[in-house]
Amino acid sequence: MALFGAKRTRTSNFKTTESWKERLDRIFSNESFLLRLLAMVVAILVLSVTVEAWRAPFTYRLGETVPQGILSRIDFERVDSFETRQEQEERAQKVPLYYLRKPNALQQTLQQFTLDLRAILEAEKQADLTSEVQSAFGLDITDTPVALPENTEGLVPEAGTSTTPPAAKVETKFQQLKQALTLAPDPELAASAGQPPLVVLEEVTEEFRLFLDPLTELGIVNADELKVLTPNYSREVALVTPLSSEEEEEVEIVPAQDVLLSYALRESGRLGRKWSSFGQLSQIRPYVEHWLSVQMKPTLTYSEQLTQQQMNEARKSTPEVTIKYLAGTVLLPPRSEIDAVTLELLQSEQETIYKYSSPQRKLVRFFTVTLLISVLVILMGSFLAKNYPRLVGSAGKLSVFLTVIVLTIFLARYFSADPWRAEYIPFLVAVMILCIVYDQMLATIVSFAVALIIVVSTTNDLKQFILLMSVAATAIIPLSKVPSRLTLIKVGFLAAVVAFIVYWGIAILGSDSITQLFFNPNRYLQSLKCSAWCLVAGYVVAGSLPFIESTFGVVTNISLLEMSDPSHPLLNELVRRAPGTYNHSINVASIGETAAEQIGANGLLVRVGAYFHDIGKMLKPEYFIENMNAGQTSRHDNLSPSMSTLIIIGHVKDGVDLARKHHLPPQLIDFIEQHHGTTLVEYFYHRAKENAEQDPEQDEEVSESSFRYPGPRPQSREAGVMMLADSVESASRSLTDPTPKRIESLVDAITMKKLKDGQFNSSGLTLTEINKIQTSLTKSLIGIYHGRIKYPETKAD
Repeated sequence: MALFGAKRTRTSNFKTTESWKERLDRIFSNESFLLRLLAMVVAILVLSVTVEAWRAPFTYRLGETVPQGILSRIDFERVDSFETRQEQEERAQKVPLYYLRKPNALQQTLQQFTLDLRAILEAEKQADLTSEVQSAFGLDITDTPVALPENTEGLVPEAGTSTTPPAAKVETKFQQLKQALTLAPDPELAASAGQPPLVVLEEVTEEFRLFLDPLTELGIVNADELKVLTPNYSREVALVTPLSSEEEEEVEIVPAQDVLLSYALRESGRLGRKWSSFGQLSQIRPYVEHWLSVQMKPTLTYSEQLTQQQMNEARKSTPEVTIKYLAGTVLLPPRSEIDAVTLELLQSEQETIYKYSSPQRKLVRFFTVTLLISVLVILMGSFLAKNYPRLVGSAGKLSVFLTVIVLTIFLARYFSADPWRAEYIPFLVAVMILCIVYDQMLATIVSFAVALIIVVSTTNDLKQFILLMSVAATAIIPLSKVPSRLTLIKVGFLAAVVAFIVYWGIAILGSDSITQLFFNPNRYLQSLKCSAWCLVAGYVVAGSLPFIESTFGVVTNISLLEMSDPSHPLLNELVRRAPGTYNHSINVASIGETAAEQIGANGLLVRVGAYFHDIGKMLKPEYFIENMNAGQTSRHDNLSPSMSTLIIIGHVKDGVDLARKHHLPPQLIDFIEQHHGTTLVEYFYHRAKENAEQDPEQDEEVSESSFRYPGPRPQSREAGVMMLADSVESASRSLTDPTPKRIESLVDAITMKKLKDGQFNSSGLTLTEINKIQTSLTKSLIGIYHGRIKYPETKAD
């Protein structure tokens, strides 16, 4: 039970004073213990789930060379993704192209044809026609007109066979077309007989309407659009008639050629076969066909949405193409690299093995992995309980610590898969955070355990473990302090360089052919990836440093340097209200920082803590001697010793309130609370005792506890240094003749008094360190009060 700080009480004969039942009741009645125990159990279970303890890890990675090759362990089937995609696309390309019918499209065509024929009849000559009508019938000079052969029955002029005629020839064609639209074969002869030409417009338009009936059944598409969608017209066309929402849409599937106007006008086409049925219309067949080719608008609209929807349905309904492999089949020849196809093959085998694993086997594996994780967690917990009792003793801090570990392993496993292979980012970020928040030793122990779990649950490869520990060591060694964010980026850069070197070193040692190794582009890609991820980790930590400080309740040297700026609002207010206290704080910061560095403590933390340790005095500065002017009467002369003590002691509480109001970090608030510890306010305590002795009517004895600071005592080495520096700096001001000997005696007396009073019991300071602090403070004060040469006064002339 050492992990949770349970203590044993023994008598002089080494027998316990409580039974086992009583001991267990006492331990399990401790709410903090139960919370810590619960956090540990939850962390173990979550880790087991994170590493998927019930299944074996997939250890192969893209580009990895397998010297001995890989044989199939079981019979299994694999879905051939390439062939399946090919089959899906083939089926999708066989889906018809969906077109929507346009209502009343042919009615508009018929109306336009009637108007154009009327224009022909009403015009005296070709020049009287509009350019649109001329172009429609091929009667404009700039266009290629339709040649009217001697026998016009069933003839369609071939494209590109005619040439541009002169104006006279076009006029002749116009007159021929106009004559064909009259009953009399010779308009001049009919006029001499006194019979006007009878126009057969209505008969022609009626025949034209009947002629277009086949198009009503199917429709016409845009030929250029269809050519793009199916260049060889191999796909069918689905004709959709939009109906109301209550009715289902009617779909008719026909060959693509059936909805092309050019195919319909052929002799064998739907329109070409009907010319013989229309006597009047057939006389102007070439002109009608030319008009249709120019003026006919598509009656069908392509629906990309419906087509894609049906193509997707076809893809989904396509059965997967599978390949069968027997046990012992060579999946990868010896000394070959794993490519994308082989990786997919190995993953299929792995999934098949897991699929057919019995529940009992999965359960045994889960409990085995959980047991191994538990052993690792207990060993690490024992180390923490012995060396970091404050971390283990706080359920909140322990929970945050365990959360970081679990989250690191989860992210590392997630990013370790191809193509990223970026497990270095979360791992290195966690190592750097632990080094900043705690120390290098804790970061080293945790990085070893986390790297071990990551490797065992991913590649199970010693090379990966060496790489992870190499970059971890590279990051840990320079991070004893974090003076700037640039330091974190430099650490990331160093880790990147080391990762690159170690990667190639391992690759060279494991390769038989150095030449082939250096000509392998995959090696360069993977080594550069490792380096890039390490550099990214440095930037991530540097950018998230304020969040790290607030989450873990720590303060880095970067933040300390920012808070040491004299322009800080609290320091500005202190120098304005209590200049003497400010000067005292500056002196304490100077000598305290030097003393802290002598014992390897954080000197910068002591310096910044000294700046703020007495900020509570600014609320009542006139009650503190350093803020009194020469000859000024002390306000304590008119107060009782107990009231004066309350005012003096109150500056600690006032300082804490001000610090929290201005959001100072907890570490600096600790300096304010602990720099006096539980020491005695001796001056007013002795005055109270003297007053009690002089007043015989006072029956109550003066209680020493009423004249002590509330504490707590210093809880860190830095706070212990701060207490001594504050005390000796204040006391040294009372020396009338501060010789080195007197300063040394003063520092020694104050140190021994604090030591005997037990003020350093919780600080972690050793006697050797206290002696070093005492020596440093003595030297600093001697330097401040060193003797100066007395210069002779200048005589007046």
